[in-house]
Amino acid sequence: MSAQAPHAIILIVDDLPENLTVLSELLQPYYDVRVATSGEKALRVAHIKPYPDLILLDVMMPGMDGYQVFEQLRADPSTHDIPVIFVTAMDSKEAELHGLNVGAVDYITKPVVPPIVLARIHTQLELKQAREYLANQNAWLETEVTRRMMENELIQEVSIRALAHLAEIRDSETGYHILRTQAYVEQLALGLQKNPDYADALTNVYIKLLTRSAPLHDIGKVGIPDAILQKPGPLTPQEWVIMKTHAQLGSDAIDFAERDAAEPVEFLSLAKEIARWHHEKWDGSGYPDGLIGDATPISARIMALADVFDALISPRVYKLPMPYEEAKDIILNGRGTHFDPDVVDIFISQFDVFCKIADRYRDSHSDS
Repeated sequence: MSAQAPHAIILIVDDLPENLTVLSELLQPYYDVRVATSGEKALRVAHIKPYPDLILLDVMMPGMDGYQVFEQLRADPSTHDIPVIFVTAMDSKEAELHGLNVGAVDYITKPVVPPIVLARIHTQLELKQAREYLANQNAWLETEVTRRMMENELIQEVSIRALAHLAEIRDSETGYHILRTQAYVEQLALGLQKNPDYADALTNVYIKLLTRSAPLHDIGKVGIPDAILQKPGPLTPQEWVIMKTHAQLGSDAIDFAERDAAEPVEFLSLAKEIARWHHEKWDGSGYPDGLIGDATPISARIMALADVFDALISPRVYKLPMPYEEAKDIILNGRGTHFDPDVVDIFISQFDVFCKIADRYRDSHSDS
C-alpha cells in the first residue's frame, strides 16, 4: 500500500505486547511508529516532539483507560488536535458511539483487519493534512487581509494629508497645525467617550475615523482667493463674507467625492461634517447654517474647539501667538456660547495634555 504521508508518526497505545507487535509490524513499512504500554506512558510519549500525527488508543487498559487518556490529550493545547482512533475488543454499537461522541475520529474493533486499519489510518492522515492546509491558508489569508487593510489605511491617511496640505500651501498654517488639531480632536473625543451621554456615539472606531478626518476641516480654503486668504491684516466685511464660504466649499468638495465612491465611505461623512460645521457656535451665531446646540454634530463641535485653540496659540502674519493660559481663558469664556459646555469641560480638565501636544508639534517660529 502507498500511504499518503510516509513520514507520519503513529503512536500505538496498548497494554498487551502482542497487540503492539501486530500493529507495529503492520504500520512500520509506511510510518514512523512509537509505542506505549499504558495510559501514563502514552501521555509522556505523546508530548515528545515532533508530536504524533495520529494515535491508535486501546480503550480497555489497567489504571488509566483509553477514555481518560483521551480526555487529558484533549485538555492539553499541545496534543488537543492530534486525531485519535480508538482500538478495542468491545464491538457493541453503544461502545462505538460513545467513542465517537467523546471526540475520536474513528473506532476499530479487535481483532484488527490489516487492510481496514491501513485504509482508515490513511484516510485520517489525509484529513489531518487537509485541516492543516486550510488552517495555514486561513492564517495566510488573515495576515494578507490585515496587511492590505493597513496598506489601505496608510494610503487613506497619506491622501488626506496631501489634500490638507493643498489648503495649507496657500494659507499661513503649517503641517504642524494638522498634527496638533488631530491630537486635540482625539484627546477631546476620548475624554467625552467616558461620559455616558456620548459613550454610544463615540466608539473607538468612530474616534479613529474622526481623528483621521480632522485634517480636512479647512479643505475649502483652496477655493478662497489669495488676496483674501493671505491678507496680512483684518478682512473687510465683504472679504469676510467670501472667507466664510470655505466651510460650504469644503463640504461640497467632499460631497462630490462621496458621490463618486461606489459605496459609502464613513470617514468622508465625518470629514464633510467637520468641514461644513466646525465654525458653528453653541448659541447659533456661527456659520454657515447658524445651528444651535447639539444640532451641530459632535464631530464638528469637537473640531470647533480644537481649531480655535490652535489658532489662538499659533503665529500668523497678522498676529503673534497667544500664551496658552490666555487661550485657555478665552475658551472657558466661550463655554455655552461659542463652544459645547461638555467639550470645554474636557478641555479644561486635560489642559496640561493640550499644552504638551502644542509643545510637541510646535511651529519652528513659534515662541508661545
